[in-house]
Amino acid sequence: MAKLKIDGNEIEVPDHYTLIQACEEAGAEVPRFCFHERLSVAGNCRMCLVEVKGGPPKPQASCAMGVRDIRGGPNGELPEVFTNTPMVKKAREGVMEFLLINHPLDCPICDQGGECDLQDQAMAFGIDTSRYQEDKRAVEDKYIGPLVKTVMNRCIHCTRCVRFTTEVAGISELGLIGRGEDAEITTYLEQAMTSELQGNVVDLCPVGALTSKPFAFTARPWELNKTESIDVMDALGSAIRVDTRGREVMRVMPRVNDQINEEWISDKSRFIWDGLKTQRLDRPYVRKSGRLQPATWAEAFGAIKTAVAGTTGEKIGAIAGDLSTVEEMYALQELVKSLGSENLDCRQDGTALDPSLGRASYLFNPTIQGIEEADALLIIGANPRFEAAVLNARIRKRWRRGGFPIGVIGEAGDMRYDYEYLGAGPDTLKDLVDGNHAFAKVLADAKKPLIIIGQGALSRVDGAGVLASAAKLAGTVGAVADGWNGFAVLHTAAARVGGLDLGFVPGAKGVNAADMLSSMDVLFLLGADELDFTKKTAKFTVYIGSHGDQGAHNADVILPAAAYTEKSGTWVNTEGRVQMGNRAGFAPGDAREDWAILRALSDVLGKKLPFDSLGELRGKLYAAFPHFAAVYEIAESDSAKIAAVAKKAGKMNKSGFASPVKDFYLTNPIARASAVMAECSALARNNFKVAAE
Repeated sequence: MAKLKIDGNEIEVPDHYTLIQACEEAGAEVPRFCFHERLSVAGNCRMCLVEVKGGPPKPQASCAMGVRDIRGGPNGELPEVFTNTPMVKKAREGVMEFLLINHPLDCPICDQGGECDLQDQAMAFGIDTSRYQEDKRAVEDKYIGPLVKTVMNRCIHCTRCVRFTTEVAGISELGLIGRGEDAEITTYLEQAMTSELQGNVVDLCPVGALTSKPFAFTARPWELNKTESIDVMDALGSAIRVDTRGREVMRVMPRVNDQINEEWISDKSRFIWDGLKTQRLDRPYVRKSGRLQPATWAEAFGAIKTAVAGTTGEKIGAIAGDLSTVEEMYALQELVKSLGSENLDCRQDGTALDPSLGRASYLFNPTIQGIEEADALLIIGANPRFEAAVLNARIRKRWRRGGFPIGVIGEAGDMRYDYEYLGAGPDTLKDLVDGNHAFAKVLADAKKPLIIIGQGALSRVDGAGVLASAAKLAGTVGAVADGWNGFAVLHTAAARVGGLDLGFVPGAKGVNAADMLSSMDVLFLLGADELDFTKKTAKFTVYIGSHGDQGAHNADVILPAAAYTEKSGTWVNTEGRVQMGNRAGFAPGDAREDWAILRALSDVLGKKLPFDSLGELRGKLYAAFPHFAAVYEIAESDSAKIAAVAKKAGKMNKSGFASPVKDFYLTNPIARASAVMAECSALARNNFKVAAE
């Protein structure tokens, strides 16, 4: 720790802090453009100037000087820094004047207006006149893809975007070329960026040089209502803010959450919002004469009542989709059980995970933040870059620190960091378990080894055997020990862990999702669209969901429901953290929240559910499953259960592991309804073809 005085106030800070961080700790406001806490120091905007007592007779860039670099007085006086002296004020005004020489000052038509660091800091630290009459520099706008809009006349060369793409995203797609007046930020070859995290440069840009292309010219920030919520595009549960105008979602922004997403979100999470407006189900439908016809709620419920009355409990089933909340899965579970059925499944992909094996067997036990503590990593049947882009950035962050060997079993691809390719499938995993592979020693020698098992390894017919082998390997190399549980299951579905926690799986006499498609008389689909409907022979199918996707096309009755931004609900992320999403708007037309639909349906079926409001539903839920009440917490799981899983060794076949995510941009009904995601998908396919050639 280091002691120093800032504006006369004595503080103590870690000795690796820069002066700008120390000033923030002391409560002093220091302007900055190039400095960012999660990026390397560039020191090129000079806006963060401060005065150091006893230092050179000129202001110092506080982002580029550490607290260890300043000295105290000759008699043991503490080092002193001043942030508000006349010298500092004059220096900052001069820097701001220089920055505005070439800036176009087109605030009325700039999308960053109202959220612009340059605007705010010019107001707080600049002056109201300029001495420059020369022509402003003009820079040609660049095409960098369908997501990020460029107006490079506004660029102040802070290089935040360059450092982000290089350091966090892991691909050098932006850079600064030229010198002096000819310097400009570009992609070099004028081509689209390919990173799944590229949208974050919009948040990082302190001026209007990089803005959101889909959001351009649609709204001003002061027009928008801002709602804090949770992202459901993958299983991380990233913290997001949903901005709405009236009933319409205008954009999605990240929130800071160091435990999960830091301050980044993937492009799918950020630009999915146009899919919330298209292909929506806004009224009930009933299939008549082979065609779906608009109907009233009473007609739809009547058709379901007739179908249920004509069968028995054993022939009624329910499958929960990947975006479902815990509340609606609980309501559906109670309804189906009241009808005498045990046919429940939340595992559309047929993964081998089962709550009977213990909670530790299906969680990302070390936590997302715990990745930074690991000192060796094995990835089995997953490509985190596409399955969880923000988690992949966390792996890269740990890799950049060094001393982090990474091995991969499965598909070889560009994961944005170096790794050792060990093999394609189960044979390689078996060699590691038996100690016949060199990487087994790497894991065993590590103090905190981490083993990530993806759904590509678990959603196969031999998934149970793969899970058991991975658990056995975790025990062999010491990945599960006192104070550290490095056994990590990476989910791809936001609803999966919550469903497993609820026990939304077949009972003793129940059948799984795949079998339900071909054997049920009445089948309820709660937003389940990722099934193989070519094998569907179920007689009567009820789809409860928000979009006209595969599930709706194959349904006999459609009950229109709310999307994730239109309801308050609970999701549990891949690490087992319970999180609450809030309603930002209302569902269109006659669509209603899923739990309310199920409550109304239960009344018609004569099996009235014991709650009339969301609060009452949660009361019942928390009574049955207390850990859901601990929002934003991770309930402890018994790591000893992993050793029990290891003893359930099963056979593994020879085929290689493959990631379940074939197209990052089109993984769910909302994404498939999005024109922006469709454009990104087409661009990614073309880039892949070019790379392959």
